Amino acid sequence: MKPAIIREKISPADLARITKENYGNMVKIDVDIEREILTIGGEWHSEGDELLSEEDGYKSTNVWGCNFYPWNPPEKRIVFTSLINLKPSIGHRNMEVQDDQIKERMKGIIRSLLLDDNETLDV
Repeated sequence: MKPAIIREKISPADLARITKENYGNMVKIDVDIEREILTIGGEWHSEGDELLSEEDGYKSTNVWGCNFYPWNPPEKRIVFTSLINLKPSIGHRNMEVQDDQIKERMKGIIRSLLLDDNETLDV
């Protein structure tokens, strides 16, 4: 499935469907921490990053990738690793997001648009 930009909260049923259409129990997410939007889906994080790059206001330094496991407990839903997180121009030379503030911003956006910590997927 090709990635889609998410600007407003999607339903648990839609999240489950998108996840199952992609990797089954996991889906690729790219989060724009400035515009507070994300992409969901696709085989690679670079697909979501490219989709976001077509939007006004895109800055690669604001987009971070992660893998999202919606059926996991809240503390184990997000894995902050992606090739798009390699950003040597800003000194970030690791595939895993290292900055706790960026992680918290990503978590907040994911919770508001996909699945809050108090929500579960029963579908």
